Amino acid sequence: MTTAKLTTANLGFPRMGLHRELKFALESFWSGKTGEDDLLAVARDLRRRHWLLQQQAGIGIIPSSDLSLYDQVLDAMVLLGATPARYGEAQIDGARASLRQYFDMARNSAEQPALEMTKWFDTNYHYLVPEWSAGLHFQANPTGVVEAFEAARSLGIATRPVLIGPITLLLLGKSVDGIEPLSLLPKLLTAYETVLRALVEAGATQVQLDEPMLVTDLAPEWQQVYDTAYAVLAMQPLQITVATYFGALGDNLEIAATLPVSGLHIDLVRAPQQLDAVLAALPPEKTLSLGVVDGRNIWRTEYAAVKPLIDRAVGVLGPQRVVVAPSCSLLHVPVDKTGEDKLPEGLFERLSFAVQKLGEVRHLATADTLAFAANAAHFEEQRRAARPSQVREKLATLNETDFSRPQTYAERAPLQRAALHLPLLPTTTIGSFPQTQEVRSRRAAWRKGQIDDATYERFLEEATAECIRRQEELGLDVLVHGEFERNDMVEYFGEQLDGFAFTKNGWVQSYGSRCVKPPVIYADVHRPEPMTVRWSKFAQSLTSKPMKGMLTGPVTILQWSFVRNDIPESETTFQIALALREEIEDLERAGIGVIQVDEPALREGLPLRKSEYAAYLEWAVKAFRLATSSVKPETQVHTHMCYAEFETILPAIAALDADVISMESARSKMALLRDFKAQGYPNEIGPGVWDIHATRVPSQDEIHSLLDMALVSLKADQLWVNPDCGLKTRQWPETEASLQNMVAAAKAVREELATE
Repeated sequence: MTTAKLTTANLGFPRMGLHRELKFALESFWSGKTGEDDLLAVARDLRRRHWLLQQQAGIGIIPSSDLSLYDQVLDAMVLLGATPARYGEAQIDGARASLRQYFDMARNSAEQPALEMTKWFDTNYHYLVPEWSAGLHFQANPTGVVEAFEAARSLGIATRPVLIGPITLLLLGKSVDGIEPLSLLPKLLTAYETVLRALVEAGATQVQLDEPMLVTDLAPEWQQVYDTAYAVLAMQPLQITVATYFGALGDNLEIAATLPVSGLHIDLVRAPQQLDAVLAALPPEKTLSLGVVDGRNIWRTEYAAVKPLIDRAVGVLGPQRVVVAPSCSLLHVPVDKTGEDKLPEGLFERLSFAVQKLGEVRHLATADTLAFAANAAHFEEQRRAARPSQVREKLATLNETDFSRPQTYAERAPLQRAALHLPLLPTTTIGSFPQTQEVRSRRAAWRKGQIDDATYERFLEEATAECIRRQEELGLDVLVHGEFERNDMVEYFGEQLDGFAFTKNGWVQSYGSRCVKPPVIYADVHRPEPMTVRWSKFAQSLTSKPMKGMLTGPVTILQWSFVRNDIPESETTFQIALALREEIEDLERAGIGVIQVDEPALREGLPLRKSEYAAYLEWAVKAFRLATSSVKPETQVHTHMCYAEFETILPAIAALDADVISMESARSKMALLRDFKAQGYPNEIGPGVWDIHATRVPSQDEIHSLLDMALVSLKADQLWVNPDCGLKTRQWPETEASLQNMVAAAKAVREELATE
């Protein structure tokens, strides 16, 4: 075992604070209750506390400029002078106008919509997408990163500023005027030089440039520019560490290893198998930062499992060239597990949040004997306590017939039409209806024990009945119960399934001030009793129209939770699918003839490498089919997918074998349907005709036009009419007005089709 003390580093720390202090400061500022000085004071206090916390934890290389008021990619755009011209010349330098422009880009302004937002690689964090155009000037303003560095230094902490690397930044954006993003690289590098030069003048000696694109499939022209770009940046007298994470370098290894920089960081949690190849490729004198503590999940690190990786690196490079670190920024995990005193027995000891992960980094770097002994005892006890479960035994008995419906869609469709008596172009919604302040306040009062179960249930029954009355008056064909009893589409099910736990302060940032508290899947998943049948059955009793049962799919529940790491993710997904299968069978027995299983996370779960798509899609599709395959042919299975690029996974979508799929199409003007037509997709599709993420009410003519576009690619008996997504965040007036126009447009198109 290595005994020399190794250097420790951290790549980034959670921003929101243990009690979401930054979230509340942001929302108070946005509402006008507080001013910019108040907001910036909270941000600076959090930054100071986090630096001191990392110092006290024994971390040698501490990051600065990792605390953002909204998003690190937006920060990079402003830092480098890449603000789209439509927002003006925004600079985040403390001036009042600039901060307003900064949030305009993130959240809309009176004149301009916000930047597009999408997922940060394969995480559940969202970043703002840069807009590349020929008119960008790239006039850097390094004030923010220099101020952060100097603020840390005033505390006696010499930090390593963190920036997104230039190639990754270009690849994260999109062209808005046809310009090739790569052509912007010379001007962008000049802006980076300005920033690095300012840091040198401020006394910085090192910088971290994040290049996670190096673990993805890069086109040859992008591979070729890495060395050129970093040759320019390396001219500054700084030690540059290029950080890669979320996967293996693979065919980009030689590029990364030979960059003219002082250090390379690699992810050995996601890709431990790459270590030997990296060690062989790394030139002399270059340091290697080992990401051996999981920065994306919340479980303790098993020291005995990762120490051999550290020892191999030290054996090849020597202790002076090895750094121990988390696999990626700790942005993706909660701050501190201290105070989590309401967890199932034994779970607290298994958890490791950001603060605890810093301790793990220190233990691994120092080879702390007592810490290693305690860690080994913990994992030995965990293995002794493991017991076979009924759900694992049931999974072992599955055969291929459990993963498919016995009838084809062509055989099921006429039976479903006869059972449901639906018109051509049937209208429906995606599931949720507005969760008003009254709904939220009643739920909060019930959770706090201020109203009893009976009072709360009466309120939910009244809200459900009112929702059904409104839908019937609007003339919708397939109704939903409104989901007023649900807080979150994953949390609601996790609270009713064995194997899930919930923390008090396990918050992570999703985007901006939006924080989520993912469920923790810590054991085998089992459904002790029905979860949704009571509300679906009640709702169906109030109407003669078909009522959809609403469920969240197994892949989405997995993707939006912290997942156990002691068994394959596919096995956990199958366990969830079995629980949903039981729920679907109970819904069917209760008289529910339409059941929707939402899978908005199917696309976002794709691995970063195309070579790994097939393996993931195989088990993801099988999980959906396991959940939905046991129903009668007359029962219509729907699924819903949110905003995503579906072109690459259309065969997998078809393989789901859902009778009806609904998805976003309003913003894209039905463009996606051309791909479905080209693939010969046979089943039914509900392309969204109302963009529910906008506050405007679409007109009847606008929806009519979208339906006409849809009928260019779809046959009339394939087409459903629905909004893009659930209506939980909308208000009732705009909801009713939009649905009224949607139903009217559907009726008008039906009449036109009848006369052709």
